[in-house]
Amino acid sequence: MLPKLPSNLPPHLSLKLIKTYLDSDDLRRARQLFDKITNPDLRSWTVLISAYTRRGLEKEAINLYTRLRDRKIQPDKFLLLSYVKACATSGDLIEAQRAHKDAVTFGFNQDLLLGNAMIDMFGKCRYLEGAKRVFHDLQFRDVISWTSVCSCYFSCGKPVKGLQAFREMVLDGVKPNSVSLSSVLPACSNLKYLNLGREIHGFVVRNDVGENVFISSALVDMYASCLCIKQAEVVFNRMVNRDIVSHNVMISAYFENGEAVKALAIFQRMKREGSKLNYASWNAVICGCLQTGRTQQALELLAEMQNAGFKPNQITLTGVLTACTNLESLRGGKEIHGYIFRHGYLNDTTALTALIFMYAKCGKLEISRKAFEMISRKDTVAWNTMIIANSMHGNGNEALMLFHEMLNSGVKPNPVTFTGVLSGCSHSRLVDEGLFIFNSMSQVHMIEPDAEHHSCVVDILSRAGRLEEAYRFMQNMVTEPTASAWGALLGACRVYKNVDLARAAAKRLFEIEPHNAGNYVLLSNIFVNAKLWGEASETRKLMRHKGIKKEPGCSWVQVKNKVHTFVVGDKSSEHSDDIYMFLSNMSEKMRQAGYLPDTEFVLQDLDLEEKEETLCNHSEKLAVAFGLLNLNGESSITVFKNLRICGDCHNAIKFMAKIVGVTIVVRDSLRFHHFRDGHCSSQNHIQENEIQIRVKTALLSFQLKTPITSPVSGLLEVTLNAIFPVEDATFFIFSLTRSSSSSLPPACKATALSYSVDLPRHFGSRKEEPLDKMEAILNKDLATTPFK
Repeated sequence: MLPKLPSNLPPHLSLKLIKTYLDSDDLRRARQLFDKITNPDLRSWTVLISAYTRRGLEKEAINLYTRLRDRKIQPDKFLLLSYVKACATSGDLIEAQRAHKDAVTFGFNQDLLLGNAMIDMFGKCRYLEGAKRVFHDLQFRDVISWTSVCSCYFSCGKPVKGLQAFREMVLDGVKPNSVSLSSVLPACSNLKYLNLGREIHGFVVRNDVGENVFISSALVDMYASCLCIKQAEVVFNRMVNRDIVSHNVMISAYFENGEAVKALAIFQRMKREGSKLNYASWNAVICGCLQTGRTQQALELLAEMQNAGFKPNQITLTGVLTACTNLESLRGGKEIHGYIFRHGYLNDTTALTALIFMYAKCGKLEISRKAFEMISRKDTVAWNTMIIANSMHGNGNEALMLFHEMLNSGVKPNPVTFTGVLSGCSHSRLVDEGLFIFNSMSQVHMIEPDAEHHSCVVDILSRAGRLEEAYRFMQNMVTEPTASAWGALLGACRVYKNVDLARAAAKRLFEIEPHNAGNYVLLSNIFVNAKLWGEASETRKLMRHKGIKKEPGCSWVQVKNKVHTFVVGDKSSEHSDDIYMFLSNMSEKMRQAGYLPDTEFVLQDLDLEEKEETLCNHSEKLAVAFGLLNLNGESSITVFKNLRICGDCHNAIKFMAKIVGVTIVVRDSLRFHHFRDGHCSSQNHIQENEIQIRVKTALLSFQLKTPITSPVSGLLEVTLNAIFPVEDATFFIFSLTRSSSSSLPPACKATALSYSVDLPRHFGSRKEEPLDKMEAILNKDLATTPFK
C-alpha cells in the first residue's frame, strides 16, 4: 500500500518531494502531491509542466498551463519556456500563438532564451510568419536564433529563403555550429546546390569539424544528390566513426546513382560485421532495389527483414506496393492490402494512396475508389492519385468531378493535379473543359503551366481532330515543345490522315529523340496508309541505317497466378490450338453481329483474305482469347500490352465482350480500355477518324431530311451509339448517293455526297449486298432513334 501523501508542506519541501517522485518516474504521485498544494509556487508549476512534456504528454502540460492562467497567475520566463516547449512538441499553432501573446504581454518577447525557443516552436508548427516576428523582435541574435529561423524556412518549404538566411548569418559575423551545418546541407541536397555545398564542405575542413558524424553524413547525401558520387565516396571513406546513419546514407546514395551492386555490398558488409540494422537500413535497401528494377530481390529482402524481427512499416509497405504496381501483381498487392488491414495501417494516408495507385494500375478502378473513400483526411497526393487513376482509365468526367471536389474541400492543387486532369480531358475528348482548366492554372491558381501541361493541351486538341490548332498552339508556346507534344500530334496525324503535319512532327521528333523506334514506325505507317510507298521505304531505311530496332509488341494475361505472354502469330503455347479454334469460332459470331475486319491496320502487301488472317494473329487477341478460355466463373479479365492497341483489335474486342457477356479490360501503352456490352470506355475516341465522323453525320442528315454542316453537332453525339456499324452505313451512303432514287431530297443527297468523299475501301467487300437490304437495315435502325 502506498504511503499517504503529506499536505500543507512549505513550498520548498513540496518542490523537493515533487522532484523526488519525478526522479522515480512516478508522475502520477507527483501530480497528486501538486494538487494538494494550496498555492504552488512558479517553480512547481514549471517542473510539472516540463515533466509532462518530456513524457510525451504535452496536452496535459498545456492543460496545466491553462489552469495556471485561469487562476490569474503571472508566469515567469522559465514557466513560459516550459509551456513553449509543450506547444512545440504538440505542434498546436493556436496554443503556440497564445504562448507568444503571453510572452509579449509579460515583457519577455526580447528574451534570447525564450525567443529562440519560440522560433523553434513556430518552426515545428510550420508558421513562418510567427517565427520571423519573434526573430525580428530580438535585439541580440546568437547562432541558435539564426539556426532556428533557417530550420523554420526549411520546414515551411522555403529552402531558398533558408539558405539566404544562412548567408545573412555568416555576413552578420555569426559562426555556424554543427547543428547549423547539418541542417543547411540537406537543403543544398534538395536544391542540388553543389557550389554552396562545396563552400560548406570547405568551412567544415578549415574549422576541423569533419569528424562530426551528422555533418559527414549530410555531406555524403549532398554530393550524392548532386550526382557527385566520387566525392560522396571520398567523404564516406574518410569518416573516422561511421554509424548506422552514414551507412544508410551511402546505401541510398549508391542506389540513387544507379550503382546497386556497391549499395548491396555495403549492406552485406554491415550484416557480416554485425552492425545493428534499423528500419532505415532495410527500407533503404528494399526501396533502392525497387528503384533500380531489382523487384524480385526487393521482395526477397522483405522476407529477410521479417525473419530478422522487423515488421514492415509505412515506408516499407509503400515501397512494396510500388513493386506490385510495377509488376502489375494484383495478388501481391492484395496480400499487402491484407497486411495493412491486419496491422492497423488503414489510417495511414501514404499506404492507402499507394493502394489506390496499385489497384488502378492493375485494372481494378472500383477498388481504388473504395480505398480512396477510406482516407479520412485526403491530402494533395491522395487527390492527385485518384484523379490520375480515373484519367488512365478514360474517365475524364470523373477526373474533373474529383478536381472540383478537391477544390471544394480546401485542398490546394499542384502542377501534378493539373497534369492528371488535363490527361483525363484528353482521353475523353473534353476539349472546352481541358482548355478552361489549362487557362485557370495561371489566372486562378497561380501555377505557371510547364512543358508537360502544354503537351497535354496539344494532346487534347490533337485527339479531337483539331490538328492545325494544336500545331499553332505549339508554335506559340513559351517553352520548346517536348517529345510528348510532338508525339501526340504525330499519333493524331495517323488517325486523321494528315501527312503534311506528320512530316513536320516527325522531323522534330527525329531531332529530339533520334533513337525512338516508335516515331519512325508511326511515320512509316502513315506513309503506307497514304500509299506513299517510297517515303515509307525511305523511313524504314533510315531506321536500319541508324541501327534502330522496333520494340516487339506483346500482350500478357494472368491466369491462376501465372503470367502468360503472347506475341503476334504466337503458336508456342501448349494451348495454341484451343486459342486459334476459339478465335475462328468467335470470328464467325462477330461477323454475324456486324463486325468486319479493318484491314487498314495490316501494312503488308497481302490480299484481303491474308490480311484478315493476319489481324486474327495479333497478340492482344490471343491474350484475350486465352483469358476468356480460362474465365473460371470470373466476370472480367484484364490483359496488358506494351504498345498501343491495334484499331481492329479494339473494335473486335468490343464484339467479343458483348458476345461472351463479360468485361474485358485492356491496358495498352496509353491507357485502360474497359469493354462491356459492345462498348469501350474510350467511346472510340482513339480510333474514330474524320471519315467516320463525316459518314455518321451524313446518316443523321438523311434521317432528318436536312443538311448538317457541322460534324461535331450535338445531334450527332446523341445518335453515335444508335447507328449500326460504320462499314454498313458507309456502303449505304455510297450506294445512295450514286442511285437515281428520288426519295432523298437534293439537299440531303448533296450533303451525303459531300461527307462521303474519300470513304474507306470497305465498299469493295460489300458490293454483293443488295441495296434494298441495306436500306431495310438503315430504316430499321433509324426507327429506334429519337428522331422521327
